[in-house]
Amino acid sequence: MTDSRLHTLRNWLKGLQPSWQLDLDTLAPASADASFRRYFRIESKNPDFGTLIIMDAPPQHEPLDAFIQVDFLLLHAGLHVPKILEQNILEGFLLLNDLGNKTYLAELNDQTADHLYQDATNALIKMQLASKPDILPNYDEALLKRELDLFPEWYLEKHLQIELNEQQQAQLKKSFDLLIENNLAQAKVYVHRDYHSRNLMVTEINNPGVLDFQDAVYGPITYDASSLWRDAYIAWPEERVIDWVIKFWEQGRKAGLPMPEDFGQFYRDFEWMGLQRHLKVLGIFARLFHRDGKDGYLKDIPLVLEYAIACANRYIELKPLARILESTRQNKE
Repeated sequence: MTDSRLHTLRNWLKGLQPSWQLDLDTLAPASADASFRRYFRIESKNPDFGTLIIMDAPPQHEPLDAFIQVDFLLLHAGLHVPKILEQNILEGFLLLNDLGNKTYLAELNDQTADHLYQDATNALIKMQLASKPDILPNYDEALLKRELDLFPEWYLEKHLQIELNEQQQAQLKKSFDLLIENNLAQAKVYVHRDYHSRNLMVTEINNPGVLDFQDAVYGPITYDASSLWRDAYIAWPEERVIDWVIKFWEQGRKAGLPMPEDFGQFYRDFEWMGLQRHLKVLGIFARLFHRDGKDGYLKDIPLVLEYAIACANRYIELKPLARILESTRQNKE
């Protein structure tokens, strides 16, 4: 903890010490994520807090504008997100209240899952009901395609050193076109974009605490559901997933969300949206390793690949994609 940004951070915190009663000697890493952001925890003698979180977001890599905007939107939608207590936009620091250190990932098990996912469903519906166009960036065709292109560029070519033949390239393009067509045809809502077990905190009041929402967009209504129940970090039997998705669909329709009347259509949309995400995630996990030197996500690739293969195999139009995915598994073995 001797880097130059830490020195700058300490100087900023010194200025906040009197008003927030900070104990500067307790500053310690809280977590890091897949971006340039990192988080610190610090103790406070303020009776309302106890501990506080500092976000360190280098302005040249992670401008704070999006986080602040989405935090405000979600707070007003009734979600439990960090409150911004102090901000230093120029240097890229935020002082936030602490939502604790119990992640969904750590707390989920056979006994807790129904309750925790019900709370996550309630929060997701609140967010989607607050949706308005032209507030967040559109999850448009160009963005969906850029994400899908991470799969051949980073996972196939860079990570596995696989070069597709012309027929496979054509099949991959056709599959991408089908996925994008489906994704764009879905009703649009606010999309967290990483609504999964590592970004949901178990909290005593207004569970869950919701983190890591700065990349939110306006896009397909099934996206966050697919993040939640086709989670790269924890898997469930398919019958449980279907049950949770049915409950989300039923509650969403009852609340007035623009969901299809037919659950079969909704589940197909959920699966195809999830497949788009799985392909993107395979590319991202490979890029994190090869470009950014972060190997912690490599162990999560097999589950994501299994999700993708299973989904593609369930739809005749996506069988060619399933064969490509299966060939990468064989190549890896």
